[in-house]
Amino acid sequence: MANFEFVLPPAPTKDIKVGLSEADLVRRSASNITPAANKLPEVAKLIDVSKCIGCKACQVACLEWNDKRIPVGENVGTYDFPPDLTPNMFTVMRYTEWVNPESKNLEWLIRKDGCMHCEDPGCLKACPAPGAIVQYSNGIVDFDHDKCIGCGYCVKGCPFNIPRISEVDHKAYKCTLCSDRVAVGQGPACAHACPTHAIVFGTKDEMKQHAEGRIKDLKSRGFANAGLYDPPGVDGTHVMYVLQHADKPEIYANLPNNPRISPIVELWKGVTKYAGLAAMGAFAVIGLVHHVVTGANRVTPEDEENAEKLTGSKS
Repeated sequence: MANFEFVLPPAPTKDIKVGLSEADLVRRSASNITPAANKLPEVAKLIDVSKCIGCKACQVACLEWNDKRIPVGENVGTYDFPPDLTPNMFTVMRYTEWVNPESKNLEWLIRKDGCMHCEDPGCLKACPAPGAIVQYSNGIVDFDHDKCIGCGYCVKGCPFNIPRISEVDHKAYKCTLCSDRVAVGQGPACAHACPTHAIVFGTKDEMKQHAEGRIKDLKSRGFANAGLYDPPGVDGTHVMYVLQHADKPEIYANLPNNPRISPIVELWKGVTKYAGLAAMGAFAVIGLVHHVVTGANRVTPEDEENAEKLTGSKS
């Protein structure tokens, strides 16, 4: 029998209290911003899929803290409820039955789904509303609903398909990583509610260190491909997973293998944006040259007379 090490989650970091404010912002949608002078310590939520029992305590805690309500619903033959993220449900449990092709064993894979808080957030890049989406220097990506115009571009820009548009107020909603709790030195509500410590929260360095211990444990138990999901395609995330089969993240309810911001967003906000501005400038110059060369349009007495005749004939 293989030996394994039981690794306890780290104690909450006392210096995570940050008091998030405008001065701590590093990015603001559709706006230029001066980066924060004093960068806050990067935070992260680590979700150990191997320890999750699918109890949904995190879902309940999320609903309670954010004062949200969802309908009771009906049993349709699946544990997934609700079946997808909604403007009122910022996190959902996704259940997958997977047959391991090597061992032929049936594995029960349960993944907590929600905003990944990308270091390079596609939602923020795609948003055309100034200041509707912001990112703090600790990595948290948050929405300012007063500035949201409900266009849905954030949904298209997100490589994880996370934000949802409300049919009630036409605003976009997603997990905030409990930025209000973090601002006063507390961790996310879901992490506090998890009975198996499958969800832990702290600085990103601490979470990576904790993940190393968990990965070592999993490998000692036969999961040779155990690893950390912190995708480089979005410069890493502030919600990370410990996966038993990190080489196949897609088996965990279609977790993207190599998430990247859509090239359309990159073009729209990059080369295409400046090409459009250049075209507008060119047309403005052409109009100015035309005005200088030909002068302003003037109405001649003959034009006035013809107009009066036409008006008289119609009346």
